[in-house]
Amino acid sequence: MSDEIRLAFAHPAARAEASAPDTQPRDRISLRDHVIAVEIGAFQSERGTTQRVRFNVVVEVRPHGDDLGDDVDRILSYDKITDAIEAELSLERLNLLETLADRVAEHILTDPLAMRVFVRIEKLDRGPGALGVEIVRSRPNEGPRVVQPAPDAETALHPRVVYLSNAAIASPDLSVWLDRLAAGTVPAVLCVGPADAPAPQSQAALAQRRIDLLAIEQNAWVLAGRDPRCIVTGTRTEIDWAMHHGQMLVWAPSKIVLDAVDGPSASPRDALALVAWFADHLAASELVLIGAGETVRTDLPLRHLSPEQATSAL
Repeated sequence: MSDEIRLAFAHPAARAEASAPDTQPRDRISLRDHVIAVEIGAFQSERGTTQRVRFNVVVEVRPHGDDLGDDVDRILSYDKITDAIEAELSLERLNLLETLADRVAEHILTDPLAMRVFVRIEKLDRGPGALGVEIVRSRPNEGPRVVQPAPDAETALHPRVVYLSNAAIASPDLSVWLDRLAAGTVPAVLCVGPADAPAPQSQAALAQRRIDLLAIEQNAWVLAGRDPRCIVTGTRTEIDWAMHHGQMLVWAPSKIVLDAVDGPSASPRDALALVAWFADHLAASELVLIGAGETVRTDLPLRHLSPEQATSAL
């Protein structure tokens, strides 16, 4: 076996050593054979179930200029690696190992001591062998990577989430309500339930969940067809962009619900409970129900309006 093939399948530590600078090889810390059961994958068969995923990570660290004094606060802790894995897995459900590996590497590189990171991730239950990816990420030569801070309480947007019943969607006053919402000082996120027509039925729970979510999305497009200002959006990136640019958006729930690590306990058939979960997910300033025949439990400020009240109350 040639050295190239041997190194291709060797532990990332061996690859790091083989590609180390000749002048000043860096110190390294590593995590070997760290196995976690996680839901990940682009195939439908990988949804709703976990599979074993193995992580091997090597981090090259900045040389220490003097004696460490046996002080743990002066090193890059091994916990930085495991914390990065746990943090990225907790954010959202991912389809690709490549995405997860890249995010873990970037997370580790936020530590000023980290210079280069080798990340190998393998699925252990998808075939007779291990299927995986390996990436290498380095700190830019010009200096430490600048990490953009997360939005704080003062800069984050807290939208008004507005649920429209089917009667509200069909109301001749819809344009008036949208005018009022568009003129407000906070962005408005519109939500709907399924149409009044019954959705197809399936004996498989996961299939029925998809059908019910798609029924809501079909109704979102019905609303979009009533007024061109209503833009159907399905990802958090689209939602954040639309809110920052003053767009009137309508939530299509499938992707966010299916990809959520801590997803809603409510069935998509309980549209109000699903909307309440989403409003909490967005840290909404309030939840407004227009034309809903029932109320919903939520810790957010809640207004329950009839179509007749909405014209004057929005």
